[in-house]
Amino acid sequence: MKIRFSKMHGLGNDFMVIDACSQTIALQPEQIRLLAHRQFGIGFDQLLLVERADAADVDFRYRIFNADGGEVEQCGNGARCFVRFVHEQGLTQKSQIVVQTASGIIQPRLEQNGLVTVNMGAPRFAPAEIPFVSDTQAGQYALTLTDATVMISTVSMGNPHAVQVVDDVDTAPVATQGPQIEAHPRFPQHVNAGFMQVVQPQHIRLRVFERGSGETLACGTGACAAVVAGIQLGQLTSPVTVSTRGGDLTIDWAGPGQPVMMTGPAVTVFEGEFDTALFSQTSPVR
Repeated sequence: MKIRFSKMHGLGNDFMVIDACSQTIALQPEQIRLLAHRQFGIGFDQLLLVERADAADVDFRYRIFNADGGEVEQCGNGARCFVRFVHEQGLTQKSQIVVQTASGIIQPRLEQNGLVTVNMGAPRFAPAEIPFVSDTQAGQYALTLTDATVMISTVSMGNPHAVQVVDDVDTAPVATQGPQIEAHPRFPQHVNAGFMQVVQPQHIRLRVFERGSGETLACGTGACAAVVAGIQLGQLTSPVTVSTRGGDLTIDWAGPGQPVMMTGPAVTVFEGEFDTALFSQTSPVR
């Protein structure tokens, strides 16, 4: 069976986006892993499925699968690509849509200047909502790794994040500490590990080791979580420009209980189709 798709990216965080409203999609984790492979497949950080909503006041349902084949709750850069995709494919004429995700409702809006703004909802901090193993809720926690103890802030943006402040993201131990933090036993569902450098109160640099994908060029929910953590620590003032290796996002947060607003680009690279028979469970990719 052949499936049509679009290859898209938000600041280099790249996606295969599939219209599952007009096509029947039944991909297995092994097939997703092969499709995600940059030598054996199409190559992407996440697979995004656009599905019909099951509620009258919602426009679409949004499902996200990491490169390892696992389904996750949220993806900020993907949300921006989502709204551009449904416009380009003629699935809606609305500039703002209501989208159902595994973690709740988001509302991405296509701006007249071509950028996309997404209401990402209010951040959550309670350890049980991250989830994070802790008897008490605090602004920061000490996390013991193999060769260091680091101070992290934990934030849920519909998916879990651990953010630490570093002096320089270029020399931050993302490759060594990122996997340890992601799979740390205090995060029972694993976590996205953010490394934030405060340049000015309204400007940070950020690298994120993403759960199930490794380090990506940009992470939208990671940018939201980092800004929220920085504001909570008294180091940042909204709005904040977040410079990732793929480009800049603008994050605006008015404070506890308020939604985080994320604005940035979304780009279509190409369209194509693949035959599911070529991406079988007998793949050599592990």
